[in-house]
Order: sequence, then C-alpha cells, then structure tokens
Amino acid sequence: MAQAESHPRKYKVIGTRPVRHDGADKVTGRAIYGADLRLNGMVHGKILRSPHAHAVIKSIDTSAAAKLPGVVAVTTSADFPDLQDKIADLGEGAVNLAHLGANVLAHGKALYKGHAVAAVAATSPHVAQEALSLIKVEYEPLPAVTWVLDAMKDDAPLLHDDVYTKSMGKKADKPSNIAAHIHFEKGDVEDAFAGSDLVVEREFKTASVHQGYIEPHVSTALWNQDGHLTIWTSTQGSFTARQQTAELLQVPISQVTVVPCEIGGGFGGKIAVYLEPVAAMLSRKCGRPVKMVMSRDEVFEATGPTPGSSMRVKIGATKDGKLTAGEAWLAYDAGAFPGGVIGPGCMCVFSCYEFPAARVDGYDVLDNKPKTQAYRAPGATQAAFACESVIDELAEKLGIDPIEFRLKNAAKEGTRRVDGPVYPRVGFIETLEAAKASDHWKSPLEGKNRGRGIASGYWFNIGLKSSAAANVNPDGTVSLLEGSTDIGGTRTSVAMQLAETLGITAEAVHPKVVDTDSVGYTDVTGGSRVTFATGLAAYEVGRDILRQMCERAAILWECDAAEVESVDGEFKTKDKRMTFAELAGKLSQTGGPVVGRATVNPEGPTNGFGTHIVDVEVDPDTAKVTVLRYTAIQDAGKAIHPSYVEGQMQGGAVQGIGWALNEEYVFDGEGRMANASYLDYRMPTALDVPHIDTIIVEVPNPAHPYGVRGVGETPIVPPPAAMAVAVYHATGVRMQELPMSPPKLWAAMQK
Repeated sequence: MAQAESHPRKYKVIGTRPVRHDGADKVTGRAIYGADLRLNGMVHGKILRSPHAHAVIKSIDTSAAAKLPGVVAVTTSADFPDLQDKIADLGEGAVNLAHLGANVLAHGKALYKGHAVAAVAATSPHVAQEALSLIKVEYEPLPAVTWVLDAMKDDAPLLHDDVYTKSMGKKADKPSNIAAHIHFEKGDVEDAFAGSDLVVEREFKTASVHQGYIEPHVSTALWNQDGHLTIWTSTQGSFTARQQTAELLQVPISQVTVVPCEIGGGFGGKIAVYLEPVAAMLSRKCGRPVKMVMSRDEVFEATGPTPGSSMRVKIGATKDGKLTAGEAWLAYDAGAFPGGVIGPGCMCVFSCYEFPAARVDGYDVLDNKPKTQAYRAPGATQAAFACESVIDELAEKLGIDPIEFRLKNAAKEGTRRVDGPVYPRVGFIETLEAAKASDHWKSPLEGKNRGRGIASGYWFNIGLKSSAAANVNPDGTVSLLEGSTDIGGTRTSVAMQLAETLGITAEAVHPKVVDTDSVGYTDVTGGSRVTFATGLAAYEVGRDILRQMCERAAILWECDAAEVESVDGEFKTKDKRMTFAELAGKLSQTGGPVVGRATVNPEGPTNGFGTHIVDVEVDPDTAKVTVLRYTAIQDAGKAIHPSYVEGQMQGGAVQGIGWALNEEYVFDGEGRMANASYLDYRMPTALDVPHIDTIIVEVPNPAHPYGVRGVGETPIVPPPAAMAVAVYHATGVRMQELPMSPPKLWAAMQK
C-alpha cells in the first residue's frame, strides 16, 4: 500500500492499524449471526413464492396447510393492513410503503418469479416446507417483460395500472411502466456540441447483477403477549428495519425493537425488509418466536439486484482536449416496483469532469424482475462504464494520453455538477496524479493479446443522522455504544476516532453495536457514511467527555474548570497533571460516572473519487479474460484504519471485475431466472483475480474534523470501464455490453 497525503497531520491513533475489536469473536466463530439465534419455543417459517414472472392471483387456499400436524400459523397479504401511498426514507434511497408491503407479500398480482405469496410457520423447517406444497394458489399467467427497453414500449405488458410517469413535476395521463423521468441540464448543449472538433456517441447495455453477499437474509421475530415486537435480523440498518416493519404492520415504532445480528455482507442489499414483517405476523398468530432463513435461490430470485440498463452517451471535445459538452440518456429498470437507482446514476454520470454544458435524461422503468436495490454506489457503476468508455475513445482519437486528457478536464473545487451542487475541496486530480506516478502505469506491458485500461469513478457519499454514547470506566477504558451495523470494520474506525479525541489508545475503547432501544436514532449503514457520520458522533462524544472530565479535575484540584487543559490524554493546569486513566479512577470522588453523548446530522456529500488501472490478457480462441495486474487509487480524505480502507478498495475492485466479466441475471422467455445459484451465477473467486494493489490518496474533507471521506462505494465504480478499455487494447474490440463474458466477447472479436 502506498499513500499520498496533501496536508499531513500527526495523530496518535488515526492512521494506525490496531486489531479489530470484534476480530476474536469473528475468527473463533463466537460472533452471533442471524442463523445462530436460538430462542425457547422457536418455530420455523417458510415462504411460498410465485412460479410465474407475471400473473394475477385469483385465489389462495391455505386450509390444507393449516391442518398439517406441526403447522402453527399461516399468513397471506390479507392479514396485513391495507397501506396507502407513503414514502419512507431508508437512508440509501426511498420506498413507497404500499409497494414495499406488496413486495413483502403479493397483493393481487405476482410481479416476478419468486414473488412472496404466502407463508407458514411450523415446528421444523421440513414441516413448513411440506406445508407450502399444500397451499393452493390459482394464477392467471400474464405476459412478462424483463428487459428495460422492451418494458418502455407502448405495447409492453403493464405491471401496475396505478403507476403514471412523473416528469418535471407533471404526471402523465395514462398508466405506464415508466415510473419517472429525471432531467438535468446546464449550459447551451446544442451550441457546445456545434463548437466541438470531435464528438463521440455510443450506446451501452448492462445486465442485472447481484450483490453476492455470503450470508442469506435471516430474521427472527417474537411478538410478545404484551404487544411488544422484537426482531433479530441481519440488516444494514436496525432503525430503518424498525421503521419499515412498524409501518407495514401499522404499529407504533415504540412497540418494535430491532436487534441487529452480525451481518455476513450486504453491499446495499440488506436495507429493505423482506422477512421481518412476515416473521412478525406469523409470531403474532402463533404466540411463539418465528425464525425465517432464505435459501440461496430465494436470495437471487426474490431480493434486489442492480438494475439492468440501456444507456446512450455523447461527449464533445476540442482538438486540444478540452471537453465541450456531454449528453446522456439512461434507462434503468427498477424491477417490479417504482423507486430504482436512476437518480444517483444521473447524478454521477458526468461528475468526474468539468463540462461547460451537459444534459442528462434518466428513466425509472418497471419490469418483471425483483425490485432493484442498492449495490455499492447504486447506479454509478453503469453510468461510469458508459461515460469512461467514451472518454477513453475521445482521448485515443485526439492522440492524448488518457491520464493527461482526464487531468485537463478533472472536476475540482468550484466545479458544478450537472445536477447542481458545486464541489468543495476534492481529490480527483490527486488520484490521477498518483495513477500517473504509480509503478503500474510506468511499467511496460509486454506480450501478445494483452491490454491496459484506466478509468475513474465517483460516488457522492452521504452524511445523515448518527448517534453515539460512551461511559468512562474506573480503569480508564471507555465503553462506546453506537447504532451503525458493522459490515466492514466500522466498530474499529468509529472507536479510533473516539480514542483520538480522548487521547487514549484504540484498545481502551470498547465499542458495541446495540439495538434500537439502546442508542439514539442512527441511519443505515450505506452510502459510505458510517466512518464519516458515526465517527463524527464519536468525536462529539469525546468532546463531551473531555468537557466533563475537565470539570471533574477542577473539583479535585479546587480550581476553575477553565484552568484545566486536556492534551493528548492528560489533564493539566500550570502546576498539576493527571492522566485520563488516573482521573477516571477518581470520578467517584467528584460526583460519579461520566457519560458522553452526541447526535449529529451532517448534510451534504463527502465526494469520493477513484482511478483504477488494470492489465488483462485475452485468450484469442476462447475469449476468456485473465486479469494480470490491478491497482486501485482512491481519495479517502483521511484513512482512519488504512487496512480497512485497502480492504474496501480491494473488495469493490473484485466485485467490479465480476460485474465486468461474468456476472448477470439470465432470464428465459417466460421471465424466470435460469442461474439462481452460485454454481451458475459466476462470481470471481481467489483463483480469478490477482492481488489488488492500493494507493490511498488523502485530501482532507473540510467537513470533518479528521478529514474523513466515505470509501466503501467508490471502488466499485471504475472497474467495468477500466476492464473494457483493457480488453479493447488486447483485442481491438470496444465492448459496449456487460458482462464481457467469453461468448459475448468471442462473438464481438469475430466481427
């Protein structure tokens, strides 16, 4: 790992690499994941799912299933409240609760193969599975559509008769599969293209891919006789899970407690609820805790993948390499319900560059696929694949080095994005300069059928609400309570910021992720926000503790609190000093425990930029692509724990490589997924990728006391574009479709 830092600042804890606080439990298997939970009297729930991609549900008869020995409860959507349209903000996206309820259990129509129709609870999973076979559902199959452009046609099968296109504040006069049209524009686009010396326009296509988390969805619910509902679940946001479940069941939030279990991956796919409300309803009916675990095919067929997309990007430039205008047309499928990720795609498509004029049109399109969900920078990867491919072609046609071309046009402080915001201090130029200076870029690439590609990417990152509290213990350690579920080591990155603030070691802070009754409201773990926003809450907790500790020292020293100074873990006046641990041991003499607390709600993006370089070799006979070398460069603002930043960069790169080369949902003519298993859905393994080299750039974020920017999402944005450019240099073929799987690439090479 190499590091490039703009304004170095010395820290005691930040920038070091302590052992993660939950490491021992994770490696010894003692950490409690959702599937590990066992409660007295617990029964097991299973869901009956539609075999059709599109069908009217004419009737559901659960009587035979209810009579099967061992079955204790059966439920359908008829047991749930009839919800009206209401938008709930889930932190990384919003959802219409009526649509969310219809996705949890189908209302009147099955809209994709795998759509939940009914559920049972029984004394064993096997009995529950047998009971599903006894439920009689009468379907009226309808034509299905699974490709975004087909779904946009006037004669396409209509999924909803109450969805009308919303565009520029207006509502269409007839139902449509196009739920929304987004339009951004700045400058005189036509005039700018007319003044261009070179214009390149290309069309692109990407398939749906899944987040690929190892742990399937799992939830256990106990609806107690006192009316209080407790849910243990694998979720990226315990508070958002609480809100969604309470709204769908129409019970007060105060009657719902969500206990987040350890989470085996999510990447955006474990924000929306699927099992939680169903397990709760079954528990209410039988009076026992109900545990539900998805099988792998259920995860693929019934939870949210990325959208498939059709895109058209047009970019103009002058002969000396200055961009003049950009135009993008993006259509992303949202799956069975409105509210996909087209918005972020439109925001990010041109966000790496300074465009004097630009126009973006985006379409949120319904089709017979599972409701799409976030996947690490949702919507940005597809957009970057299109934009960066055209940027590379422009640079080549103009005879300009691809890094120099980007440097000429790089977004910087003061650049206005096409959707409006103006950048503060950002680090995109620094990532390009680090790429240019890297050993990878300067090393020659030799051998036949080999190519090198480079691409950049952007994710705005979010702030949102976070809360934290901490107790000072008599031995000088601090117990930290926070509400951000930990996917990538954020317990430690948050604890390190508290430790730095207090002047103590990272090991002296004991962080715990607690349930929704034990800490203040905290938004979802997503949007690359936790180390930034929950870390900011921990910083404010530290300041609160230091203020109180100074007051306690003043009591001991019989002086004014203003005379006490806190520096690097010590409290001192002109003639007295005491360490943090020493003072902690005397708190009982000065009034009792010290508890710090804070809630923050930072607004605005923290702006993450990255640039990736990749070398590949393409087999001319099979079109198999082998990744030879990969380097990911990213501005982290400040790397709190460099190992975790490197891990995020490497993980995102590997996922992007899979997206580029092999991963895709394959549907048959009737809209059924044909590869709903890890045997057939081709994700990269350790055998498919080299070591991912990382270069961390540090351009401090002015909106954070330690300069933190989010890092988790940006690294998945550049890989497909970088891979496509590398494949072009290896084969002479510019691929404009993902994945670039051997059959598709081979066919393109034959042309």
